[in-house]
Amino acid sequence: MNAQRPSGPFREGDRVQLTGPKGKLHTTTLRADGELHTHHGVLRHSDLIGQPDGSVVTNSAGHEYLALRPLLRDFAMSMPRGAAIVYPKDAAQIVMQADIFPGATVVEAGVGSGALSLALLRAIGQDGSLVSFERREDFAEVARANVATFFGATPPSWNVIVGDLAEELPAAFEPATVDRVVLDMLAPWECMDVVAEALTPGGVVICYIATATQLSRVAEYIRATGLFTDPEASETMVRGWHVEGLAVRPDHRMVAHTGFLLTARRLAPGAVPPEVRRRASKSSYTDEDVELWTPGAVGDREITDKNLRKRVRDAQKAADGARLAASSREADGASE
Repeated sequence: MNAQRPSGPFREGDRVQLTGPKGKLHTTTLRADGELHTHHGVLRHSDLIGQPDGSVVTNSAGHEYLALRPLLRDFAMSMPRGAAIVYPKDAAQIVMQADIFPGATVVEAGVGSGALSLALLRAIGQDGSLVSFERREDFAEVARANVATFFGATPPSWNVIVGDLAEELPAAFEPATVDRVVLDMLAPWECMDVVAEALTPGGVVICYIATATQLSRVAEYIRATGLFTDPEASETMVRGWHVEGLAVRPDHRMVAHTGFLLTARRLAPGAVPPEVRRRASKSSYTDEDVELWTPGAVGDREITDKNLRKRVRDAQKAADGARLAASSREADGASE
């Protein structure tokens, strides 16, 4: 089965983004008997079903709502979350900096809530392969449901393995058979040796890292292996602009630091790159400094079990609706 994003008129089970009075957004899954209740009135889902994408409908109080299918960035920001997501601005940079291409074999760890998985699946296309590793089954459940919700089905090019990357990767792939590795985890240096073994010569590893201490440790670890090019680090900041007539100015708020990206490429076996000349540095680190790099010192915010169970239910409910819409489209296609 080839999972595709829906198009054409709205159907039961479709995910729809509604922009109402004062620009407030509401995202809902369409049901034949469903209703959107706000303090501005009630909007019946039946008024949307059968309308084309980009329609404007009126609720019971006469307020107008613009209805659109969410873009990938919209969906990622509004979908149920088990873990914190990779923001769209960073996902876009990952796809470009790691050179994720159609047909690529890509490894991802961890899967979190599936936001980055969606971007990677889009980039590898129908002929690619994405294998996502996640330590926690509950996070994997949320990710599976979110991906199925967005595509209308689970793409055949995607496989989720619950387990530790350092232990599971050697069993999942032969050496030098993976094109790209994307790491979104607390301590990426712990699995860098197995990543180096799995990557094909010239392949790319890219790490999404939250703090400067983590960035420092993984960069030094990659250098010490002698198996990669010198790592490059960056961060991405996005600032919107207000543009209305001659009133053109930057927005007062911006999406600034969310994480660092660090990339390196796998060297050929036995290759020794030319020495990189650096200015002499007075800085060095000790065993006490290394202790500050540990996952325990860096810290990891935990979500409560009760809250996570609710998010799993929400994600699975949305996925069921998307599957219903996909089945309806297939039935319509078969009858034509």
